Amino acid sequence: MKSLKTNLVVANDYLARFKSDPLCHFVGGQKIASDAKQCFVNHSPVDQRPLCEVPDGGGAIVDEAAKIAHEAFLEWRDVPGKKRREILNAVADGIEERAELLAVVESLDTGQPIKFMSKAALRGAQNFRFFADKAESARDGLSTPVDNQHLNFTTRMPLGVVGVITPWNTPFMLSTWKIAPALAAGCSVVHKPAEWSPLTASLLAEIAYEAGLPSGVLNCVHGLGETTGKALTQHELVRAVAFVGESQTGSMIQQQTAAGLKRLHLELGGKNPVIIFADADWERALDAVIFMIYSLNGERCTSSSRLLVEEPIYDKFTKAVAERAERIRVGHPLDPETEVGPLIHARHYEKVKSYFAHAEKEGAHCAAGGLVAADEADNLFVRPTIFTKATNTMRIAHEEIFGPVLTAIPFVDEADAIHMANDTPYGLAGYIWTRDIGRAHRVAQAVEAGMVWINSENTRHLPTPFGGMKASGLGRDGGNYSFDFYLETKNISVGLDNHQITKLGG
Repeated sequence: MKSLKTNLVVANDYLARFKSDPLCHFVGGQKIASDAKQCFVNHSPVDQRPLCEVPDGGGAIVDEAAKIAHEAFLEWRDVPGKKRREILNAVADGIEERAELLAVVESLDTGQPIKFMSKAALRGAQNFRFFADKAESARDGLSTPVDNQHLNFTTRMPLGVVGVITPWNTPFMLSTWKIAPALAAGCSVVHKPAEWSPLTASLLAEIAYEAGLPSGVLNCVHGLGETTGKALTQHELVRAVAFVGESQTGSMIQQQTAAGLKRLHLELGGKNPVIIFADADWERALDAVIFMIYSLNGERCTSSSRLLVEEPIYDKFTKAVAERAERIRVGHPLDPETEVGPLIHARHYEKVKSYFAHAEKEGAHCAAGGLVAADEADNLFVRPTIFTKATNTMRIAHEEIFGPVLTAIPFVDEADAIHMANDTPYGLAGYIWTRDIGRAHRVAQAVEAGMVWINSENTRHLPTPFGGMKASGLGRDGGNYSFDFYLETKNISVGLDNHQITKLGG
């Protein structure tokens, strides 16, 4: 991995392009600029310096993009699966060729450490390859014999224009997670990235067209959620909306799309429990707990932000977490040695910061971590933090903080652990550590979450379903589950000319 100095050179060279080539929308294979009055500034999470101006396209650019995407869809849907596969694999090749630049830009834009973003860029290529390989079979249906008088079969048809709205935490990888299956299915896409991390979305659009994706099949529009995002969710030509973000925003999008009866996929927030029983493999559980809350700056929907520990080992285990947390390296995100970087935006920093006051007021103890150098006005760093002496009714245990902040709560027995794990409006992920295989399965069945890992951190397996229950979302990504969203199922029944038709009036 390159040094901080080398990464800064790559970052500054990239930013220099905006002096003569401003960040634009990418619609119909062309860059489209906005009036300077319709732009806002994208700031660095490291020191708050301006990175570039971002156009806020609003309804006008969304209308143009949706119409172009619709026209492109009418041709793209008929492109043979083999050809779609070739093009999507070419996109993956382009991502791999520019993986270093993508990682540096993503790290610069989000504050995420380069050691994680380098892998995220390559995971984006893996997403395209995985769904490319399914392009030929995505629409396969079933033949269903009824009797000797009819033949029934099903087929699947692409929906049309899909609006994809992606978050700011790992934006490139998550955009490919949505866009690749949509394109493989034969849909066209209008993509709106989060306004706090817009840069790699434009790079993806450029890569896709250089790889041979037909004009208008993938379009990127920038802007604020309340303007460009709302226009996208409500546009009449957009047949479905795939959104990744916080639950409150997901609820708003659900209301916005209701009038148009659009298909909706929501991947939302979580307050995920990791349950540590006294018989757990101590070192492996400790490693997993630390990784799943402090990696990606804690800005991860599947982070195990509630640590539920069986009472006999609670003090010892939380002390070990605190000691390790204090040794985690906080620093510049482009430094390959950095493990935790700055939070993405001043507004998000203030949100995370507010929970330290809530914790103190409610009686929790900050066993490690805390805010960094509060006297520095531009500082958005939060040290890896663990709160002990917590209960499941505290705000730090009930609300999604979305930062490197862990809340540790003791439990008495299996029933108590299950009750606390489920005592939340969220239901995205859960993690269970025990050597008792029967208990592991019982608890996994009882935890109200769309995904549960036993004796493991969040390991990624592309064919499996990814998604949550309750306030954590609607629908599933992954493997053929993705195509359930982007494809419409059609049944066709064929009469064999030998069944009796009931006559009326004859």
